[in-house]
Amino acid sequence: MSAPVRARTPGPWLALLAGPLSFGIAGPALILPDAAAALGTGTAEVTWVVTAFGWGIAVGTPLLAGLQGRRGVRAALLTCAALVSAGAVAVATVAWLPVLVAGSAVQGLGTAGFTTVAMSLAGSARAMGLVTASLAVVGSTSPLVGDLVGDALGWQRALALPVLSLLAVPAALRSAPGAPVAPPRVDPVGAVLVTALVTALVFVPHAWLPAGIAVVVVAAAPAVHLRSRPDGFVPAALLRTPVFLVASGVAFVLAVVNFGLMYVLPPRLTDHSGWTSGEVGFAVLWPMLFGGLASYAVVAATARTPFRVVAVLFPALAAGGLVLAALGVAPVVLLAAQALSSLAAASGQGVYAVRAGDAAGPHRPAAMGLFNLSYLLGAAFGPAIAALL
Repeated sequence: MSAPVRARTPGPWLALLAGPLSFGIAGPALILPDAAAALGTGTAEVTWVVTAFGWGIAVGTPLLAGLQGRRGVRAALLTCAALVSAGAVAVATVAWLPVLVAGSAVQGLGTAGFTTVAMSLAGSARAMGLVTASLAVVGSTSPLVGDLVGDALGWQRALALPVLSLLAVPAALRSAPGAPVAPPRVDPVGAVLVTALVTALVFVPHAWLPAGIAVVVVAAAPAVHLRSRPDGFVPAALLRTPVFLVASGVAFVLAVVNFGLMYVLPPRLTDHSGWTSGEVGFAVLWPMLFGGLASYAVVAATARTPFRVVAVLFPALAAGGLVLAALGVAPVVLLAAQALSSLAAASGQGVYAVRAGDAAGPHRPAAMGLFNLSYLLGAAFGPAIAALL
């Protein structure tokens, strides 16, 4: 087994390595109509660009974590840099929807790996807090940034904003450890099975019946494979680690609540405040920024707090946000609901990532990949559940 990865990369560089992932998730929000008009198609068709990025980060998270575990941090960084560069060039230069979808998927693969590497290299709660805060802050500002970049440089350049993560690669390479002393054995079958399962899960919010059936059918194969390869792509030891399982599960729930409220609250604010859509968007920006920025201090402050306490604390904050969103009508109450859910998700992601990584021992890279996968699946399910409600 590989030894736990501990590097000396400064926290700000790790934040820059991870944060631009959020540009691919929320950055296209305001430029999709421009893209649809330029391509001569409908906005619904163009949203496949965002879906492809979501698929890329969901699939890339465990795959690139597996590469890091086998070949080391340097190999993972260079592979991710190549993926992000190729995807950015594709979306920035070719105005054809199939290429834009493929380029976004490739960018998603690379940025997912960057985020997993950044979390693996975060050697303290403070550094982990900086990484997760960067994801939240970039996520809250990326629709506005994407719109400004689209106006100034064109909508295709806005789709390439995840390329900013490349700025941190030299600093990460300088202090990254080499290949693991005893890397785990290659498990291509496990990688293929996990990829198939994650792909089915990603499409559940978009086509719940066929994708749900596919999840049930496909899930049996990794379970059987795990018995024959307990040290394979998904280490069986992780699935017997309660702290890892609880941390990943709670992170999924917090992401569902946070990203669901991002879609539920703007229409409610419009109905109860009389604000325009632009005023609502600007108003919602501030509670999300608060959650992202405050999470840095919260993650550091709770570093020594017992796990049982933090396992209850952040779900309680998210539940408070849900109650306010369901019962409140005043704009200040609805904005407070968004602030609570944003703080719970951003802080919980950092706190639980630290605990999951520490509990994983020699399986830290795989643990970070699977933990991030849980959180990102929550980010995908939240808006879909909100739409059903």
